[in-house]
Amino acid sequence: MRLTETVATVRLIGLPTDSHSSFLRGAAGAPPSIREALWSDHGNAATESGLELGKDIIVEDVGDLPLDETEADLGKIFTAAREATEAGVVPIFLGGDHMVTFPIVSGLAEAHGAVNILHFDAHPDLYEDFGGDPLSHASPFARILERGLASRLVQVGIRTLNVECRRQVETYGVDVIEMRDFAPDRVPIPDAPLYISIDLDGLDPAFAPGVSHHEPGGLSVRELISVLHRVQGPIVGADIVEYNPTRDLNGMTAVVAAKLVKELAALAGRT
Repeated sequence: MRLTETVATVRLIGLPTDSHSSFLRGAAGAPPSIREALWSDHGNAATESGLELGKDIIVEDVGDLPLDETEADLGKIFTAAREATEAGVVPIFLGGDHMVTFPIVSGLAEAHGAVNILHFDAHPDLYEDFGGDPLSHASPFARILERGLASRLVQVGIRTLNVECRRQVETYGVDVIEMRDFAPDRVPIPDAPLYISIDLDGLDPAFAPGVSHHEPGGLSVRELISVLHRVQGPIVGADIVEYNPTRDLNGMTAVVAAKLVKELAALAGRT
């Protein structure tokens, strides 16, 4: 059953950067692999809602930003997020390491004010300063919350909470659904304006081997999608990050990422 008769537009924006990765590099090569899987003849353009890419949802792919691993990258990502909002389209960013979420949310907050975030991950990414890098992919949500760019952060699938991160959870009032307590109907869905960030290592490595940080005991693809299907209103943007093609098996994780692109795009068509 179709969710709406209104044609929505999403803008795909590739972010080929992984200079703030703390372990392995490789995520910078993710965007073209995700695009290839998205448009492959192995599947079609239908989402599970019944909305179809190219028909009910216009996909405007603007390619990859010209990132060069300098501080200027933050401004480029910020501007891309802001300009998408000003153009009336919903940006879906293809990372890249998780650092990118900080400048994305900064750009969206320029238009929407503080957003709410639904975040899927094995890790809370709340470190104040990981390895001497305040822009580490382990720190984006600390940067977001300390600046008041998000009113609420709900984290799903977390299974690596240490003492420092638990302290940060308390400091910022983060809603954490640890994997050991997970059920789709236990996840609180934040109100609009809603941004969704999916770190692919939130999935169990059995479903997404192409990530730098394998963390067993994670979400299945179906569990993650079941949470997405509980989102009632349109989203203001999303990212899919931390896909590392150098660790993938038969393009399996790229296909998972492409599936998630479609399901996120369907949320842009909700009214």
